[in-house]
Amino acid sequence: MSADATPLVQIKNLEKHFPQKVGWSKDDEVGAMQRALTRKKAVVRAVDDVSLDILEGETLGLVGESGCGKSTLGRTVLRLLDPTAGSIKFDDRDITRLPQRGLRPIRREMQMIFQDPYASLNPRMTVGTMLGEPIDIHSLAANQTQRAERIAELLEKVGLPNDALTKYPHEFSGGQRQRIGIARALAVEPRFIVCDEPISALDVSIQAQIVNLLQDLQQQHKLTYLFISHDLKIVQHICDRVAVMYLGKIVEEAAAEQIYTAPKHPYTQALLSAVPLPDPTLKRKRILLEGDVPSPMNPPAGCPFHPRCPVKDKPKECFETLPALREIAPGHVAACHVAS
Repeated sequence: MSADATPLVQIKNLEKHFPQKVGWSKDDEVGAMQRALTRKKAVVRAVDDVSLDILEGETLGLVGESGCGKSTLGRTVLRLLDPTAGSIKFDDRDITRLPQRGLRPIRREMQMIFQDPYASLNPRMTVGTMLGEPIDIHSLAANQTQRAERIAELLEKVGLPNDALTKYPHEFSGGQRQRIGIARALAVEPRFIVCDEPISALDVSIQAQIVNLLQDLQQQHKLTYLFISHDLKIVQHICDRVAVMYLGKIVEEAAAEQIYTAPKHPYTQALLSAVPLPDPTLKRKRILLEGDVPSPMNPPAGCPFHPRCPVKDKPKECFETLPALREIAPGHVAACHVAS
């Protein structure tokens, strides 16, 4: 990543809420004789006031526990989900409210690699058909010869033999299927790819191969990645910067080296304390979090992390005031009242 890199993706105060209907309650306002049962409404705040810049050519890691909103954020950035509020800019173009017709030419530049290589591929389509479809939709080949050459090139880039063209997804292993998913994302020559936990469903022996492939492709094609994962060791290896998400909010963001050597937020510290050390003779104090992640339908007042925060003698602000992201060190921000 060059020193003068500029934001390719700019996310400002982004929100994605899902309305829910839960339980029943009595409406006391209409009187005893006219009391009626009415459905209570709630909102799941999956992504709640998130602001991020993703620099051109970098890999931004997005980490957090399952259910914190990582995948929802990735899909919303690509407009696979419509945002509830906030703005999304891609290459300085506001795509927040663009209709699907207006999004179509931009879709070429933004792609996604999905988590499950077993569910993300159409079982009724051959690999050649899957890779040829985006080429046809975006008119990227002038004739059938160019189309065939392009598909063969894609297979070579991801390390699959040319005879894979006529095969179906069930004829491949998990790692090979994920390679097909990567080739499909590359077919339209994108600039930005959301990698939604691309290795979590794979065997450990295959994970390193896929990560190395993603890094090689990034260098060859000058790609920008949003890399979503709960595997902190992989994130440390592949990412330039890291954003930590908790209950729909970004709670810490910094260069990967800063996050791993000097985490500021208690939640980040707890996550990193669970990462195994390669040297068994080294010891690290494990920080155990009590309780479960609060419901995104009913987040706690004040800091959303305070019910599980291991910090003793927390100040009053933790229980009453939502902490804003603030710069604690150069290029290092955290949403915490006590971090320093």
